[in-house]
Amino acid sequence: MTDFDVIVVGSGISGGWAAKELTEKGLKVLVLERGRHITHGDDYVGEHKAPWEFPFRGAGDRKRYEKDYPVQMQCYAFDEGSEHFFVNDRDHPYQSTGQGFSWIRGYHLGGRSLTWGRVSLRLGDINFSESQKDKHGISWPIGYDDLKSWYSYVEKFVGISGQKENFATLPDGEFLPPLGLNCIEQHLRSTLQQKYKNRTLTPDRAAVLSQDHNGRAACHYCGPCYRGCSTGSYFSSLSATLPAAQATGRLTILTDSIVAGIDYDPKTHRASGVRVINSNTNGRSTYTARAIFLNASTLGTTHILLNSKSEHFPNGLANSSGVLGHYLMDHVMGSMMTGVFEGFDDLEAIGNRPNGFVVPRFNNVDNSEANFLRGYGFQGWGARAQWSRGNDLPEIGLALKNKLRKSGPWYITMAGMGECLPYWDNRVSLNETKRDKWGLPQLDIHFEWRDNERKMFDAMNDEAGAILHAAGAVNVTPPSPHMHKPGLTIHEMGTARMGHDPKTSILNKHNQCHDVANVFVTDGACMTTSAYQNPSLTYMALTARAAHTAVEQMKAGIL
Repeated sequence: MTDFDVIVVGSGISGGWAAKELTEKGLKVLVLERGRHITHGDDYVGEHKAPWEFPFRGAGDRKRYEKDYPVQMQCYAFDEGSEHFFVNDRDHPYQSTGQGFSWIRGYHLGGRSLTWGRVSLRLGDINFSESQKDKHGISWPIGYDDLKSWYSYVEKFVGISGQKENFATLPDGEFLPPLGLNCIEQHLRSTLQQKYKNRTLTPDRAAVLSQDHNGRAACHYCGPCYRGCSTGSYFSSLSATLPAAQATGRLTILTDSIVAGIDYDPKTHRASGVRVINSNTNGRSTYTARAIFLNASTLGTTHILLNSKSEHFPNGLANSSGVLGHYLMDHVMGSMMTGVFEGFDDLEAIGNRPNGFVVPRFNNVDNSEANFLRGYGFQGWGARAQWSRGNDLPEIGLALKNKLRKSGPWYITMAGMGECLPYWDNRVSLNETKRDKWGLPQLDIHFEWRDNERKMFDAMNDEAGAILHAAGAVNVTPPSPHMHKPGLTIHEMGTARMGHDPKTSILNKHNQCHDVANVFVTDGACMTTSAYQNPSLTYMALTARAAHTAVEQMKAGIL
């Protein structure tokens, strides 16, 4: 007898979905979270605090941050009201070579589902098929039609605000009413429609409720969202999937539980359980199950697989191909370019709207050729400058106070979001000579942007500037000549990719390991290509689909 039907490693966006689906289908599930326990709402201690309520007015103690959070402080969501949702870099070291890689992490129940950007975009036909055409990378073992109904399934539960547009490169989904565009964004949308044939701006498709849904309240525009959302208006595993799993009575959650490795039984060719270290006591335990879902984040999952060595798999569990750890990807992000707009001074924005806009991919589509492979879209937001602009103004005293009593000009900030190609040399591996406080080898991460990404980055910046000028913007900020540091888009993926051939991939079309059929990987590690869209919605759909497969195979006696 096993302890559980399924063990799920990780409690974030995909782990929460695995727990929900498997328990609701009648299985006894254990969720292992390496970080601390967090209670939804009660532990969002910075949620509604004003800047003046913090010792450092929201900016935090920079000396302490440089010592303890040198990587995490680079994240847009890191501040004095959210620092408790990020790891202490000194306690959780890793090694990085090449152009460096910023690994943004949150070790606590719910993981990065508490701090994610909530943009929820489907991949489309073009994203699943391009590798077959340009021969860069391997083919996906699935297509859009395989995932279409699962996208709908998770969207209906999550609650995605959005607007149907019938885009060629961004499929429509199951939407709640959109969180609408403000006046300056509407102006930019009209400009694109008038001056371009192939570009349209639409409100972000966001996992934020525009109306009450599934027992969660509609967003009331309080912000900033990354400090936690006690009303559950934005989707997280703490507000939605884990409560659904707990309601079944078949869920067990263990926090402070670091998975050191997975045990493999050569007689059955199956994984038998996981080895766990209690992060507080350093105590060791083993839990057994009929199947294992790895949802520890791209790099966390890969670390577990690499460290799960045996006589049969000396280079990591399910790694007969030698592919494990390779083909790491992160999205290419263009410079954040801002343009100021004159006029519109009689209009004001109200509240902290939790989304912006997206301009879907328009390059390398319909025989329009760029000097790079694949493509990019734009994301951004429009707003009116408020009192915080005083940080950059030269005045002091009464002159500054008088100026800041009135709102400043309207502006738009936008940046490209593009596809990174998979490269063998962008990889993660174990560093056996450097270990963490629990005795586990640290990860070595090697990553470099290549020529294709550089060309895409330059094109994004040129196009963003042209669009802002076409809309009448003034004082458009010049683009940075330097690409952003890898990892800071926080869309790391690959390293245990899906594919048809066990010789060139780790997972099959159902997210099962080719070599070990009762181990499923449904977080970002499974991605074969990165596309240009924010990937979290795809992780959710793949997880729900894989859970269905696991249950069917258990019923059939395969697992």
